[in-house]
Amino acid sequence: MRLLAVDQVDANHGLFRAVKDVSFSVMKGETIALIGANGAGKTTLLRTLAGAHRSSAGVIKFGGIDVTAMPAHARVKIGMALVPEGRRLFLKMTVQENLLLACSAGRLGDWNVESVLEALPQLKKRIHARTANLSGGEQQAVAIGRALMTNPDLLLLDEVSLGLSPIAVEGVYHSLKTLIAGGTTCIIVEQDLNRALKIADRFLCMLEGRIVLRGDCEEFSREQITQAYFGLVESESEKGK
Repeated sequence: MRLLAVDQVDANHGLFRAVKDVSFSVMKGETIALIGANGAGKTTLLRTLAGAHRSSAGVIKFGGIDVTAMPAHARVKIGMALVPEGRRLFLKMTVQENLLLACSAGRLGDWNVESVLEALPQLKKRIHARTANLSGGEQQAVAIGRALMTNPDLLLLDEVSLGLSPIAVEGVYHSLKTLIAGGTTCIIVEQDLNRALKIADRFLCMLEGRIVLRGDCEEFSREQITQAYFGLVESESEKGK
């Protein structure tokens, strides 16, 4: 079942065209790695999908519904959840309070505080701690848990490992593997190619706002993906000329 369909989407920052003519689809239960160097357009694309950034052209359909003009809060209510870059938690509130805030989406499902703590066990002993006092890895886990509390059909994760210690990254990715094994559909923005390709079913490689390479992770060599990452191969748009 196709959950997300993106058709010729553009997104601008002022006069700068940050996302250019992007098209792809995501099937229910898939994990997609969105990869590319800094400035490739990954975060802008993810925010555009979530409704946090307005598209300037194209169509986004989610569950068969055209959500192109739908605001972010409305997309949450129909099953999209974004874990933003930088986490953006309420630092003076406890872990539990941050999680419960997400219940305002009003979606029914299997995710609640208890099930989130089962999936993210590193938070069990910290449930009543202020998030300001948590480690970076624990804060990232709270951000993921908060998104899960909306009972999403699609989880969008931006720069999962950014700024975290190697041990914290291991903990976060262990939790993500648990979610994916349970059937959660994910799009993950990640600069660490090894981790991204190990956890995903398919990848989309962006360069200067465009998708320049895509496919099943096992179908391409690390060299082919690295060349696309750094713009050393012909882009999809150039091939079509």
